[in-house]
Amino acid sequence: MAIERVREYFRNFNMEDQIMEFDVSSATVELAAKALNCEGKRIAKTLAFTLGEKDILIVAAGDAKIDNKKYKTFFENKAKMLAPDEVLTKVGHEIGGVCPFGINEGLTVYLDQSLQRFETVFPACGSSNSAIELTLPQLEQYANFNSWVDVCKGYE
Repeated sequence: MAIERVREYFRNFNMEDQIMEFDVSSATVELAAKALNCEGKRIAKTLAFTLGEKDILIVAAGDAKIDNKKYKTFFENKAKMLAPDEVLTKVGHEIGGVCPFGINEGLTVYLDQSLQRFETVFPACGSSNSAIELTLPQLEQYANFNSWVDVCKGYE
């Protein structure tokens, strides 16, 4: 189970007890915001893309949308999300619980600047009913990210 994989990952940092599990689904931004009683924009959603021969994850604010022009300018490739049936195999987490923690080898993680408006954000933890509250420096550390990017639009 992916949440156990994430829990084991956070055990390395003595953070496993910070993972929250809910009796309700947190599989979408709206459901996660309701479960956490916070604004949807503070949900740190993780989007999975294929980029030529490799796959990447982009963590963005809940109210942000991928801007195809910005994405193509930065990655020199058209934005192409992984097919739903590829996500578990390629990332290690199912849709609804995708996060940058405890992921498969070979994935590169990027953090979108849409997150920089917040002191803390809430990424999922490998299941459709989990999350963890992290500061941006914690997110940088635990996501083992490559770089900050500006590939989103539509947020405040």
